[in-house]
Amino acid sequence: MATAPVRVALVGYGLAGREFHAPLIGATQGLALTAVVSSQADRIAAELPGVAILADLAVALADPSIDLVVIASPDQFHAPQALAALAAGKHVVIDKPFAPTLGEAQAVTAQAERSGKVLTIFHNRRWDADFLTLKRLIEARELGEIRQFESHFDRYRPEVGERWKDRRAGGVWQDLGPHLIDQAIRLFGLPDAVFADLAIQKPGGASSDYAHVVLRHGTMRTILHITQSAHAHDLRFVVHGTAGSYLKHGIDPQEDQSKAGMLPGDPGWAIDLRDGILTRYGADGDVHSAPVPNLPGDYLAFYRELHAAIGGCRPNPVPPGQALEVMAVLAAGSESARTGSWVVPATDTN
Repeated sequence: MATAPVRVALVGYGLAGREFHAPLIGATQGLALTAVVSSQADRIAAELPGVAILADLAVALADPSIDLVVIASPDQFHAPQALAALAAGKHVVIDKPFAPTLGEAQAVTAQAERSGKVLTIFHNRRWDADFLTLKRLIEARELGEIRQFESHFDRYRPEVGERWKDRRAGGVWQDLGPHLIDQAIRLFGLPDAVFADLAIQKPGGASSDYAHVVLRHGTMRTILHITQSAHAHDLRFVVHGTAGSYLKHGIDPQEDQSKAGMLPGDPGWAIDLRDGILTRYGADGDVHSAPVPNLPGDYLAFYRELHAAIGGCRPNPVPPGQALEVMAVLAAGSESARTGSWVVPATDTN
């Protein structure tokens, strides 16, 4: 017997809602995008014909046919909207960051546990092509014991922006930091301590546009770097291990492909053509370098796994506990930047 689709209400139709969540939900078997909560009625009507357009989240929460609420609104609304959705008996996806503060994220997690509903955070870059490839290299011990992991999310945006994201508390650390933190934790676990340098480099900037953060994992070091002042900004990973080094330039294509109108499943979707380079010293003392073809990226995996989790068939793709670890490192970095000292992230994040 065929089961009814999971009916989804999407909250917000900015970049995250329009370019990430709506296309991925639409491409996932078993999910049905039923409503969008947004003021952009004309645009939604043109791009998502047949989808209900709601001006108020309360209308979606009062609808017993809505099963899942996807929150892609500005950060400050994440916790209150998630709490309301969980109280209404809905499953919930929250776009990163989980919430503005660790305390708010903990409150949402506690509400999810009381409600018995699935709560998950959209840490989509676990399914980047380059990250999946690096993860495979590390798990296969191709690099030996990792001594240094360097992860960049650099851009060239020399002017002060006027979007809410450009003025958010925490700046680029709050915006892009969760991506880099989540990937690092997935590879190496929660760090022992965090040291962060956050700065406003652009004249007239309202929040930090530069972040250089070091995570300590025993003797191994992770370096997370974000800047908006890099003319050459395509460096992604630098990884040094006892058996080799891996360098990767260029970023996973799925976001840009979606912005260009491609859909998941189109030819070439999620294929990163910029191979990383694996370099080793050979037994002959010479340096040997070779390309490492990328695995395909797969943002759709998040929603496939979420659909299965709602049906009780698979684990939650990003459990709240894992997202709370990201929030703990995010908070430790902010505190380190304020005090100029190493800060141990909270380990009891429940």
